[in-house]
Amino acid sequence: MTGRAAARPADGPAPAHREARTPALYRCVISHTRLRPLRHSFRQGTYLWFVDPERPPRLPRPLRGLARFEARDHFGGTAPSIRAGLDRFLSAHGVALGDGRVRMLTSARVLGHVFNPLTLYWCRPADGSPECVVAEVHNTYGERHCYLLHPDPEGCAEVPKNFYVSPFFAVDGVYRMRLPEPDDRLRLGVRLRHGDDTSFVATVTGRHRPGTAGQLLRTAVRHPWPTAATTAGIRLHGIRLWLRGLPVRPRPRNPRQKGLS
Repeated sequence: MTGRAAARPADGPAPAHREARTPALYRCVISHTRLRPLRHSFRQGTYLWFVDPERPPRLPRPLRGLARFEARDHFGGTAPSIRAGLDRFLSAHGVALGDGRVRMLTSARVLGHVFNPLTLYWCRPADGSPECVVAEVHNTYGERHCYLLHPDPEGCAEVPKNFYVSPFFAVDGVYRMRLPEPDDRLRLGVRLRHGDDTSFVATVTGRHRPGTAGQLLRTAVRHPWPTAATTAGIRLHGIRLWLRGLPVRPRPRNPRQKGLS
């Protein structure tokens, strides 16, 4: 699914961009707010990696289990590398990146476990001009979907929702995303709209840290096994919503997406 530039920013204007060095860590706060049909919010601390997928961080052997970036965890899971999977998806949708630059914001595989609700890829051709952003979404049922976005200069785009994420939301509405490439700070926003109403808002905010062994160790002590914590948090809040009487929406069949074979 391809998204176009949004008419207005999803969460206000993006700041002037200064390119962040990679590899990097962002210590983050993720916030979810459901507005309709009942209000429910939660916040969770975690960390995300910002990397060139072709040049992942080089870590001492004892720490490698805390940060693995594997092709099987992205796109169709069959490409020889993450970058190859990205190029395959882009090519299937008419985008030829060639030798262009890619930056990826994601959760690494930690102690054999990974769950990435959202991985973002900022893609630029060799001349450095803006090209596209790929938003790769995973749900807790093991399914994946990618949105190809062409944001405006402030990093904003909108795209119809066509992938089942939450059992309490149908597959309808429009996502309005604010996804400027991170610099010293990370500021992302996603809104799900139905007509003139906003039913869901998610934000991710964080600060840049160098992706060194020392920073990873300190961050991992603060947030041990972060991907498992994310999965557990999603399920816990799902149970709370169900206990409050929110009806479960049936999960439709997820057809294989072009470029994810």
